[in-house]
Amino acid sequence: MSATLRVIRRHPLMELRRGPFEIELDGNSAGSINKIDETVEIPLEPGQHTLRIHTGRYSSPERSFTSADGELVSFRTRGPLIWPVYVTSLVAPNVGISLKRE
Repeated sequence: MSATLRVIRRHPLMELRRGPFEIELDGNSAGSINKIDETVEIPLEPGQHTLRIHTGRYSSPERSFTSADGELVSFRTRGPLIWPVYVTSLVAPNVGISLKRE
């Protein structure tokens, strides 16, 4: 049996960073999430994994997680909500995308 990784791109207002976000699972490309309110599900083996979302030079911090057999592991991602975060991401690209476990 396998586990499932669900990545949801959700934003309550207007996203300041648009375009496709690349999904990186365990250091390898696992697909992309292209628009707000889109959901992507990726099958994965049970065990320890790392997840990062990026677009160009901007990325989320890397998140580690463990998945069990048959488990659904869900994360929510979005671009910056407010201008100060957007401007900060110009200097610190790893704050340019939010990634949180749901």
